[in-house]
Amino acid sequence: MLRSIADTFSNCFKIPELKSRILFTLLVLLICRLVSMAPLPGLDGGALKEYFDSLPQNTDASILGMFNLFTGGALGRCAVGSLGIMPYISATIIIQLLSAVLPRLARLAREEGGRTKIVQYGRFLTVVLCLGQGYVMALTFENPGKIFSGFEGELVLFDNVWGYRILTAILLTAGTVLLMWLGEQITERGIGNGISLIITIGILSRLPLAYQGLKDMFLPPEGVEQQYTIIHAAGLLVTLIAVIAGVIAVTQAQRKIPVQYAQRSVGRKVYAGGSSFMPLRVNYAGVMPVIFAQAILMFPSYILNALGQTFDLVILQKMAGQLQYGSFYYLLLYSAMIMFFSYFWVATQFNEIQISDDLKKNGGYIPGVRPGQATTTFLHNTMSRITFAGAVFLTIIAVIPVIMATNLNISFNVSSFFGGTGVLIMVGVMLDTMRQMESHLLMRHYDGFLKKGRMRGRI
Repeated sequence: MLRSIADTFSNCFKIPELKSRILFTLLVLLICRLVSMAPLPGLDGGALKEYFDSLPQNTDASILGMFNLFTGGALGRCAVGSLGIMPYISATIIIQLLSAVLPRLARLAREEGGRTKIVQYGRFLTVVLCLGQGYVMALTFENPGKIFSGFEGELVLFDNVWGYRILTAILLTAGTVLLMWLGEQITERGIGNGISLIITIGILSRLPLAYQGLKDMFLPPEGVEQQYTIIHAAGLLVTLIAVIAGVIAVTQAQRKIPVQYAQRSVGRKVYAGGSSFMPLRVNYAGVMPVIFAQAILMFPSYILNALGQTFDLVILQKMAGQLQYGSFYYLLLYSAMIMFFSYFWVATQFNEIQISDDLKKNGGYIPGVRPGQATTTFLHNTMSRITFAGAVFLTIIAVIPVIMATNLNISFNVSSFFGGTGVLIMVGVMLDTMRQMESHLLMRHYDGFLKKGRMRGRI
């Protein structure tokens, strides 16, 4: 098996076009890593890095660690890429949601050349979001003690406050725009989805810290009592394999709806009938519900605690404590939000009415279901049922690293690789990249990554 995979990778470099795409992708990803390491002028990035390295396993560590994870450690270095690629993803999601609400955007998405305009709108919105978030981050660096609990000292080395704020906001915006452009170049000239690969390479850059965390768990420094044994190591290994296998299975899972096309004539042309199927993904929303839930729950604890201290209200401080990362109520709200946003995403992005109309116009129908309203109802009910299964799976995968970090006292750098958005993104990106590489191989009559030139789960 391993030899077959090694031979397949060697075949990738025998195809000139695929070889150039792979090398181009690797070169651009290297530039992305440099962006996440280039320090912002006028900031003491070394002091913040020492703070992140010494963080205990508490609420701040986990939340800030999650944000630092998606920026590839850029936030912990006060780097140009501290905002990461997330503003672009946020802008894209906002545009997609608006397309489902605003009829004008929905029509534009279906028109010829409309997708290009929508992408341009997303770029403009990215710049706006970056300027706002960059300014807020500049203020955060001015008063680090309010966000980075326990941090002592100053990060800003500038005397001119407004000059520092404007320069920092512009540089942070430039860093995100550069990452966005590099991601689009990978998608166009490289292999795989560029934006997703940039996030993945940032997550993988944390592997050395995860290795160090594992080493400290089973080989603690001298004078520290060992708490974990070989049984714990076996349990972690089994959990990791089960999580990755489950993510792959559910990511690939589909409900195939049979579709029959009747023979029809258009003018002098006669189109023969036939049978096909409509694939409905079990995890239709992907990683979006988890990202939405994390983004919303990241701030209530801070806001309630700040209000409680400002107005001297103990009840607000108690509520903030109940919503801390890893608490019972946090997990309860986290799970409920993932379930809600799974259905919300399907409701806004899956248009069963349009699918039913398109089937009817093309002479297609689902066997045993009448065209029109009955087909719409059938698709709605089917999608609701399989979405429930996908949402439950997402919830389980999302809470595993939270429980490991808070209840089992496992380092966040280690637990983040046992579930959550990191694993979902990495597995999805790897599968998509392998599909594209496999398509190039099959076009040149080479074997794919698995037997018979097909990946498991492919049609």
